[in-house]
Amino acid sequence: MATETTATLSNSVKTYYDRVLLVRNIAVNIHNQFGQVGRIAVRGGKTIEFRRYNSLTPATTALTEGVAPAGSNLSVTLVSATIEQLGDFVKMSDVLETQAVDEVGQEAAELLGEQSGETMDLKTRDVLAAGTTVQYAGGVAGRANVAIGNKLTSAEVKKAVRTLKRNKAKRINGFYVCLCHVDAAYDLMNDSEWIAVNQYNGGEAIYAGELGRIHGVRFVESTNAKVFAAAGSGGIDVYASLFLGANAYGIVSLAALGLEFIYKPRGSAGTSDPLNQVSTAGWKASHIAKILQDLFMCRVEHACTA
Repeated sequence: MATETTATLSNSVKTYYDRVLLVRNIAVNIHNQFGQVGRIAVRGGKTIEFRRYNSLTPATTALTEGVAPAGSNLSVTLVSATIEQLGDFVKMSDVLETQAVDEVGQEAAELLGEQSGETMDLKTRDVLAAGTTVQYAGGVAGRANVAIGNKLTSAEVKKAVRTLKRNKAKRINGFYVCLCHVDAAYDLMNDSEWIAVNQYNGGEAIYAGELGRIHGVRFVESTNAKVFAAAGSGGIDVYASLFLGANAYGIVSLAALGLEFIYKPRGSAGTSDPLNQVSTAGWKASHIAKILQDLFMCRVEHACTA
């Protein structure tokens, strides 16, 4: 496919590059897979509201024949979040476009897709890593006390699951989910009870980055998982593995966020490009991530095998 040099991309080419951007975004956008999906109202401004339905008190009083009970009120807490816009672009010279052996537009779309996905992934990760339900491996007092031996073990997974159960966090498609670093996954995969993803026999859909499961938790790895550099005992890195139940946080779908590939051909910049030497390709999207219920997530801070 030749690089477009007209004022705008044709509709078919624009659709193709939008699709490339989206596919590469999803592949690395790990932390946005498990949020409650909210809607952006048309002309609704820069704020979105998520709904958190509060649990009902058990109805333990026996009914009286012929007498209607008082009933309960459905309680909804509205959690608002502010939309932010993200984006970037790359410049491509006329020399690069005319002399490159590969398809410059295709490569640009793929790289920009990965960049957009990682950008959104990191933004959401930082929101989730600020949760207040924390478990320190080995039962140590805090992050600064995490030592090299305090790894993410089978026992720590069980404790995190117990916390989510106590907090009445619902499962996601029958399981809790843990977002963890590749180093943390390495430690767990040696456990005898670990079930690798290629050993599943239930026919369930596999999440991007999913490795396997243990103790009712499906583990999804990411190189972008939160690491507190040199924050532990002796200056070791402390890793944050995020255990999640349903509706712990809110996001908005990529379609609603308007992820878009934007191409500006040579000659479209006017006096800023007087010799028609530079074209640009970029992406733009909105982003939202908001913790809806701290109790439905648990951050386990631990060390990893070097």
